[in-house]
Amino acid sequence: MPSDLAFDDPSSDVMLDPATGVRRSILPGGVRLLTQTDRSVRSAAIGLWLPVGSRDEAPEHAGSTHVLEHLMFKGTSRRSAMDIATAFDEVGGDSNAITAKEHTLYYGRVRSADVPMAVDVLTDMITGSLLEQDALATEREVILEELAMAEDDPNDVGYETFLADVLGPDTPIGRPVGGTAQSVNSLSIEDVRAHWAEHYRPDNLVITAVGDLDHDGLAELIRAGLRRGGWTLEDGRVPARRPRGVDLSTSAVPAVPDVTQIAPHRLSRTTEQNHIYLGGHGLTALSEDRHALSVLMSVLGGGMSSRLFQNIREQRGLAYSVYSFSGGYRDAGLFGMYAACRPGRTSQVVELLAAELARMGERGIDEEELSRAKGQITGSFALGLEDTSSRMGRLGTIELVHGTYTSVDETLEKIGRVGPDDVRDLAARLAGSFTTRVEVGPDY
Repeated sequence: MPSDLAFDDPSSDVMLDPATGVRRSILPGGVRLLTQTDRSVRSAAIGLWLPVGSRDEAPEHAGSTHVLEHLMFKGTSRRSAMDIATAFDEVGGDSNAITAKEHTLYYGRVRSADVPMAVDVLTDMITGSLLEQDALATEREVILEELAMAEDDPNDVGYETFLADVLGPDTPIGRPVGGTAQSVNSLSIEDVRAHWAEHYRPDNLVITAVGDLDHDGLAELIRAGLRRGGWTLEDGRVPARRPRGVDLSTSAVPAVPDVTQIAPHRLSRTTEQNHIYLGGHGLTALSEDRHALSVLMSVLGGGMSSRLFQNIREQRGLAYSVYSFSGGYRDAGLFGMYAACRPGRTSQVVELLAAELARMGERGIDEEELSRAKGQITGSFALGLEDTSSRMGRLGTIELVHGTYTSVDETLEKIGRVGPDDVRDLAARLAGSFTTRVEVGPDY
């Protein structure tokens, strides 16, 4: 997908991948539509994406994106909350939404015959939600329960704390997606309405759909639905492009080569195990090394054959759950390792986690590990794309994050080109990037 301005000409209509039927066009108002027609199924997955997430909020309005997402399901001028829920239930479909740091997604999956209904309901929600005070009061309590549930889960609270510590708790991208109990309690309905008015508009909307559908027919349904909701779809309008600035979180905390010198951020909980998160700054979602990172993570802690699992669990019996993970955003990233063990084993486990990554950076990986990792990644990737919802999500990520279309075959080819030296060099970089250690568990 070219990234120049010509591609965002409102007359643009491009078959991005003739082999698989991926097509992209710009509708009136600057709405972007990407579809993949697949006549081998009898269903379709549809996603409505807004490139706004928790990082786009003002600090005093933290959590407003998530609150707004909840309120989208609470009724419009045409439908009650029960009508919205019933619309998908009565046809055996499903619908939900996701708020992330960099986007919000509303989606549905239905039989192909029910695509008109799904488009009508989803467009009605984002254009015509009432955003009433009573709904906010009720849903605020639901969200506070959601936040409390996360606080009760040592995995959730540990991971969120780790993200905040690595990315910077006072940076937009480091703040939790759902906000805090204090920020959610302080939100007014005027704050939520202002957030909707600023970001929910045609030139900000991306729609992706995969399944038994017709691109032109879907485009007409979308135009009708948005206009029915009162949106003005001006001819000639181009999509909004909002480049994100450099995030200072990547230099918020200096790296510490010796992980034993990192003071743990301890969260006291009444648990039998100590939940450990260890890591630091990683790669952005756009990094050229992201495929090497996938291989590295697979070898390090991506399954039962991984080094962490074999060393810490199978050979030493020090933990039941142990793995590695990474996360990438447009201008920031992180990597980490997790293990849960009895408190008395914490120091040993922390040293083993760091040592395994350091050893990979010094000695690299062998051909058997490389082949196994590539098989795991490519197989999981291919199997995931058997599902229309996964393919719908991939199209949204391509449009909002990468801006350049890459076919499945091209992606697999890039993974195939990763060599042992690529993994070793990246492991060495990460092994010198430790900044953060979070522990959730009993006092000891």
